[in-house]
Amino acid sequence: MAGNTFGKLFNLTTFGESHGAAIGGIIDGCPSGITLNFEAIQNEMNRRKPGQSAIVTQRKEPDEVKFLSGIFEGTTTGTPIGFVIENANQKSKDYSHIKDSYRPSHADYVYDKKYGHRDYRGGGRSSARETASRVVAGAIAKQVLKGIEIYAYTSSVGDIALNKSYKELNLAAIENNIIRCPDDVVATKMIDKIKAIRKEGDTIGGVITCVIKNVPIGLGDPVFDKLHADLGKAMLSINAVKGFEYGSGFEGTKIKGSAHNDLFNEDGTTKTNYSGGIQGGISNGMDIYFNVAFKPVATIMQTQNTINKEGNTVEMQGKGRHDPCVVPRAVPIVEAMAALVIADAYLINKAYN
Repeated sequence: MAGNTFGKLFNLTTFGESHGAAIGGIIDGCPSGITLNFEAIQNEMNRRKPGQSAIVTQRKEPDEVKFLSGIFEGTTTGTPIGFVIENANQKSKDYSHIKDSYRPSHADYVYDKKYGHRDYRGGGRSSARETASRVVAGAIAKQVLKGIEIYAYTSSVGDIALNKSYKELNLAAIENNIIRCPDDVVATKMIDKIKAIRKEGDTIGGVITCVIKNVPIGLGDPVFDKLHADLGKAMLSINAVKGFEYGSGFEGTKIKGSAHNDLFNEDGTTKTNYSGGIQGGISNGMDIYFNVAFKPVATIMQTQNTINKEGNTVEMQGKGRHDPCVVPRAVPIVEAMAALVIADAYLINKAYN
């Protein structure tokens, strides 16, 4: 299976399956001499791990990271950083009913057709459990990017949305509620929506907004390695993501160029930032901001028709522990992938200069 490595200079290769002994990764290209804050790394893992609140999957995983290499006396050595995260709470029997059938809108069918075999326990390699390894690498990338701040938050769940820009919000309040929305009034509505959907045995999607502050000018390269293109690939590689837009995004198509152009201040900053901090694929020093759309989780607790390996129509109902909405736990994943992209671009730019 190809496609398990992300990044150029600062890169991550992940391994493992949802119900295997462990998942993990190898980070290559991390600079030496960085004294790591392991508490900060574990905090990022705690933000992503299952079982953390009433609106996420109740699978209980400590998600404690064990580092195997690349770190000596708490400091990076410049050699590959290997790590594992043990799977401690698998319930593989919850998936025995899909051994020979395919969940609608899930990766089950295409994995089986592509590889001729699949690990049906929790989706195996296609499970969002794989993203825990990305969060480890992203937490380290954040520590490489001193001074650069990355904030992601839930901006909508279903039809309930924040009607404020990130500049109007207190981004320090993101962790104040279990939905990770920096507006307590809207957050309560989102949480109630998810709880109601869960009682129906159904799922719901949403949008995560991410803001990256203090990015230096010059990150990203033309023509095929534009910074926004790398961010788009990173976000679209996350499980359940259906869309990515940066800056003015699709709304920018509705206004004239005379209004959309970001006019300059004398110091090179811009009066507006419809460009989303990126022009010509290169960071311009303004805030980078983007939206990531997540679909409803495919596994639902309702009966639906599907097909089995023989092509026969059969009935299926989800079992076990699943997220009714992936968005709250995806917030740190979006931050992690953003950090990987920016760290990679930063080191590439540093190598050029």
